[in-house]
Order: sequence, then C-alpha cells, then structure tokens
Amino acid sequence: MRRIAKFHKVSKEQFQKDWIDTFGENDRQTGTPEDIYQEIKLPRRATAGSAGYDFFAPVDVTLKPGETIKIPTGIRVEMEPEWVLKCYPRSGLGFKYRLQLNNTVGIIDSDYFYSDNEGHMFAKITNDSNEEKTLEIKKGDGFMQGIFVEYGITVDDDVTDVRNGGFGSTTKKE
Repeated sequence: MRRIAKFHKVSKEQFQKDWIDTFGENDRQTGTPEDIYQEIKLPRRATAGSAGYDFFAPVDVTLKPGETIKIPTGIRVEMEPEWVLKCYPRSGLGFKYRLQLNNTVGIIDSDYFYSDNEGHMFAKITNDSNEEKTLEIKKGDGFMQGIFVEYGITVDDDVTDVRNGGFGSTTKKE
C-alpha cells in the first residue's frame, strides 16, 4: 500500500478564526474554540481493510430533518501531487438518516494544503431524512469519511496556475 498523505491540524489561530466566523465566540455551549481545538482528533481508518479515513465531530451535533450545519473540522491534509481526497458521509449515517454533504462529494486537491486558509477542511452536512429522524452525532463520533484516489490529466493539459485561496478559489479570475 502506497503512503501518499498525512493529516495535520490547522494552526490554533486558523481554527479559532474559522470557528468564530461560523458559530460565534461561545455560541455552541461546548467550550471555547481553544478548548475544542485541543481535543480535535486526526482522521484514521477503523480497520486495516477500511478504505475511508473517519473524520470525527469536534462537538455534539443534532440535526432535525432538513437542518444543515457547517463544521470546521480543524483538519488539513498534505498529499502527493496527482492524488485527491474524496469526502463522503459515513455510510451508516447516509443509510439511516440520508445524511448528505451539501456539495455531494467533497474534493480536496493536493495543492489545497497550501491555501491561504491552511487548507482547513469544512463539512457542510444536511439531515435529508424523509422519515422524521433526528440525527445526533456525539463529539468524537465519526461523521464523514475521506478516501484517497489517484487521478490523471489529459495529454494536452498545460495548466501552470497556482492556488492562492480556499474553497472555490480555482474558479475565480481577476
């Protein structure tokens, strides 16, 4: 098995900035952003045969049917070029609650690690249950999984642009 990536936490300063931007200073009754940051766990596989790396909830999350939340994970990933990390809801949560990532599949490019926001990965999730089930994810529970995939490019590809921003930055032209 090729080892092509390594997970890291974003800096404490980046996490605090993004957390406060998302939830406010103490909006979630879960402690300060600094307390939450200290307890962030890096993604890991559950078993030797698992393809996906589980991402763990930094706080308790409750979503009624139709509700959405954006979660700053505190995680960034450094990986070799020509690889991508694809993020999906954990299978069981998708099956039981129709948990959805709002962008359907999160795509983390290898150069995102060097973005202005340190490559901080966010997950915007929705409980899309049509069975009136409320989703409860406890702090530390896996809620999303990431799978590394190698990719190729076309023979006539001549892109030389370099990423300089975060989410959506590669489509912004000045």
